[in-house]
Amino acid sequence: MSIVNGSCAVGATCRTRAARGKLHYARRAVNTSFACIPLVLLSIDPSMKVANRREAIFKAVLSGMTDVAALCAHFGMSEATVRRDLRALAQERRVVRTYGGAAAPVRMHEPEESLELRRESFREQKDAIARAAVAHVDDGDTVFLDGGTTTEAMARFLAGREDVHVVTNNLLVVGALAANKVPVTLIGGDVRPSSMSVLGPLAQLTLSRVSVDKAFLGADGVVAGRGLCEASAEQAWLKECIIRQSADVYVLVTANKLDRASQQHWTPLERGWTLITEARADDDKLAQFRTHPEITIESVA
Repeated sequence: MSIVNGSCAVGATCRTRAARGKLHYARRAVNTSFACIPLVLLSIDPSMKVANRREAIFKAVLSGMTDVAALCAHFGMSEATVRRDLRALAQERRVVRTYGGAAAPVRMHEPEESLELRRESFREQKDAIARAAVAHVDDGDTVFLDGGTTTEAMARFLAGREDVHVVTNNLLVVGALAANKVPVTLIGGDVRPSSMSVLGPLAQLTLSRVSVDKAFLGADGVVAGRGLCEASAEQAWLKECIIRQSADVYVLVTANKLDRASQQHWTPLERGWTLITEARADDDKLAQFRTHPEITIESVA
């Protein structure tokens, strides 16, 4: 099968949309412009604990509100309180003090965990999330499985689903899907060894010509009102591309990734989507997602 109006092969596939309504193609050029990250601004209750107040200020600084006067006006606090909180955050090395305010440190991201460690971490929780995600896959669906270890688990639970077509950039799932008679298309592109996923301009071009019923995405972190954070720009851009091409979007993350801004590259999520996570997730973190009507939350034990 080839890309419509293009010269590149998409990769091995077992079926097309013509055979049981599988794969669509969209005749449109790749959109290389990406939306700016929206500000994540939180209001502060006067009775809020100091730690929670400073966390809200920290997130505002990360979102670009770096001026003391702006922080005072937004949160309704005195200049002395804001400056005191910024000093405390600076001592914790979470922000850098500047003339008239503060800024995020140049290096805000954490080192990416190895693939081997990620595959061993939270295995039971990932399996539970993966099973819940598979329950949303109907016969006849074309679905996208993102790179990641939770989507790898999801592929195992799709075994034998011959009426489902999987499009993926995840090299970890291709063999298992094909061996278990699941029609699968592997998109082309550059291999990222640290995640065993396929990324880059060719991958984006391929996805710009494919539409799917449901996309199942992983992330290094997810923040309500901001989106998904990733270790590389290519990962963030690919997710943005598939979000545009999917009728429904599901984000699969363990509880430790909620409200986590551990990396510097972001995929905005401004449309309706479903968060599938653990029931043990912190109530305060889940509460931030519940304030957004576009987000449906599904918690699994």
